[in-house]
Parts: sequence; C-alpha cells; structure tokens
Amino acid sequence: MLSFLWPGLGQWYAGARRSAALFALPVLIAALVAVGLLIQGPESIVLGLLSPGTALAVAIIVALLGVWRFVAMVDGASAAAGRDAFRRRPVLAGLAAMTALIVVTHVAVGGLALSFYNAGTKIFATEPAPEGSTPPTSSGDLANLPIATPNATPPSKAARINILVLGIDSSPTRTHALTDTLMVVSVDPTTKTAAMISFPRDLADFPMFSGGTYHGKINALMSDADHHKDTYPDGGLTTLTKEIGYLLGVPIHYYAAINLDGFEAMINRVGGVTINNPNPINDPSYGGWHEPGRIGFQLSKGVHTLDGETALAYVRSRMGVGGNDFERARRQQQLLVALEHKLSDPAMLPNLPGLLDDATRTITTSFPVDRLEEMLQLGRQIPDGQILRFVLGPPYAERPLTAPDYRLVLVPDRISALSIKLFGADSRYASTGAVPAP
Repeated sequence: MLSFLWPGLGQWYAGARRSAALFALPVLIAALVAVGLLIQGPESIVLGLLSPGTALAVAIIVALLGVWRFVAMVDGASAAAGRDAFRRRPVLAGLAAMTALIVVTHVAVGGLALSFYNAGTKIFATEPAPEGSTPPTSSGDLANLPIATPNATPPSKAARINILVLGIDSSPTRTHALTDTLMVVSVDPTTKTAAMISFPRDLADFPMFSGGTYHGKINALMSDADHHKDTYPDGGLTTLTKEIGYLLGVPIHYYAAINLDGFEAMINRVGGVTINNPNPINDPSYGGWHEPGRIGFQLSKGVHTLDGETALAYVRSRMGVGGNDFERARRQQQLLVALEHKLSDPAMLPNLPGLLDDATRTITTSFPVDRLEEMLQLGRQIPDGQILRFVLGPPYAERPLTAPDYRLVLVPDRISALSIKLFGADSRYASTGAVPAP
C-alpha cells in the first residue's frame, strides 16, 4: 500500500533504504517537473501538450510510471515479507486491486495525452502531400489538404503575421469548392491591432503573381492549379496563398482550413456564441445542413446567442437587408471573433477533451504550434475596436456590365490604397504602386 501511494515508501518502511531511494527518485523528479508546469498555469500545459512531441513524451512517461509503481509494490512486499508474501490471499487481493487502480488512472491520463498527440498531428500540418497524390476535391478531404510551401515567414516575433483562412463545406449532401470562404487575418504584435479581409468568391479576371491574368473565379484557382501542374508548378494551395498575398500586397505566412461541419460541433461544445446581428435575415430558400431541401432561416436584428446549427445558417445564408456574399463574409468575420473569445475563456477547460475531438475535425493549419500561446495572449490584448474588417466587394471591386456569371473585377487604385492604409510600408504597393489592371 505504501509503495502504491509513492514508490519507495514500502521499501523505506521495510528498512531497505537504498532500494527506497532508487524507487522514489524517478517519481520525485517527475513530480517536481509537474509542479513546475502547474505553476505556469493549466493553459500553458494545454498549449504545450498540443505539440505532438511533448504529448507523446508525456504519454510514454505516464505509462512508464505506471509500470514503475507496480514494480515498486511487488518489491516492497518482497522487502517486507519475502516471497512468502505472495502466498497470502489478502496480499494478492490487495496487489490486484491496486494494480487495477494504477491501470485505470494511468490509462486515463495517458489516453488524454494521446488525445493531445492525435489533435496536434492532425491540426498542425507539418508534412506536405506526397508527390503525385490526388488533390482534395470534396467534403471529406480536410485531412488530405496539401500544405502550402511558405512564400515567406515573419522575420521576427514582433513582425506582422498574415494567415489565410479557408472555409470548407463538408456536408454529405454538398461538394462545394474548398475556397468559397477566403479570408486573410493579419495581426500586428507591436501595435496590438488586427485586420480581417475577405475576398469574394466571385472575384475574377485578376493579374497573377507569376504573370498573365486568371480569367476564372478565385474560388476555382486552387482546384485549377492542382489539376494543371504544368501551368501552376507550385500546386493548388501554394498558388492560392501566393496569389492572395500578391493581390493584397503582403505575403501570406500561414493558412488555416476550417471545416464547417466540425465548426458547428465546436460552437455547440462551448455553449453557443453571442453576436449582434446588424440586419434582419429572412431566407426562405436556405437549404439547411443536415436536412435536404429548403427549411428556411430567419433571424431578427439584435443580440442573439446562436447554437451550432443556427450559427452555421448565419454564416451561410445570403439573404437579409442588402443580403449578398459581401454581407455573408462580414458575418463570417463576426462569428470567428465571437468564437475566439469563447474559446479563450478559461472556463472552457473542462470541455477540453470534447473540444480536442471537435478541433481535429474542424481545423488544419500550418501555423507553428510553438507560437500558439503567444498568439492566444496577443488575441486577448486586441479589443474588438482594434480589429478592422473589410470585404473586397464594392468599392474595392465592381461588376462590369459585360462580365458574365456575376463576376467581380478589382479596382486597382482602391486595392492598393487599402493595402497601404492597413499595412503601411509592409505593403508592396508602397513602393510598386497599384496592381495592374487585367
């Protein structure tokens, strides 16, 4: 029993002091490390465990400590009563009961560490897709999304960070393009400000960073690049990140792909999110998510707490006062901010196991895991009033009378002016001028 409580105590009680020190020392070291981590706070522990290497190491240590406790119990019984101890039924019954407790507790803790390992390997992408692999084309391909080769990395921790956010529709009844939602989130660690810039999916006839003009819509660029490597040697996701950065005037450092199906589960897990709807929505043609057919969606103007299904309708519906893709993009920005506030609340820690499971089905990102804690703290320091939000519809893009399929064309001078306004000297337009007209 003593060695069950702390390896080495049974040996000490039996007078085997050297053996007691041998069994106690590894556990003492592990305990001191654990205390040091606890002093940093549970949030630091959670974020640290999202590193796959750390999580796997913890799982292995937990398993080894379980084996060590069992060996210490057996050795302690032998030290106290010799081999005859194991001929006594009460001793064997006690050993079996305590062994079962060790197995249950260490499997539970080690399993949680493995959950972090699983989440870290799936959320934080580190390896590019193998050469010749089939590019993602439909709903279930979040895990197979190729990794964008970085066009640039922030030169320092104080430098601006630009992240491309992709929205993925994963409903079993839909196979929408992977990039119907295109949003750049730009964070300045020095000024504690952020900007969210959404690119309409109908943007077309824009100049390419590699030269020439792309005449299709921007939401088809990634798929086209994946299927035409002779024209786009960088591949789909890298081509898209470079092009978005070229048009916006700043390099894209990382990407984050968000699966809308898991997004719904995550919102339900945190108890819903609160938003202030600026305009009433009445969309009788809304097709729902899990149910086929048109179920409709209505939401009045004002403050609402949305569950997952309603939040999904809020960011997918195109109807409302002035309703269109531009309004939908603004609502997407609004909901992402609301969810970020909810997830950063320490009260969400008890929901951690479920959130980890949701996150593995919701997010894939190339953002470095070792900067996650820094970004979380930075996000808390940026109030809503310091987040600038733009949708590149009118006046930054317009619909020419001759453009088919409701296509949008960028207004070069206005895009370059916005880029310089947001990014200053970081914008390439500060030195090169406006993007050339197609």
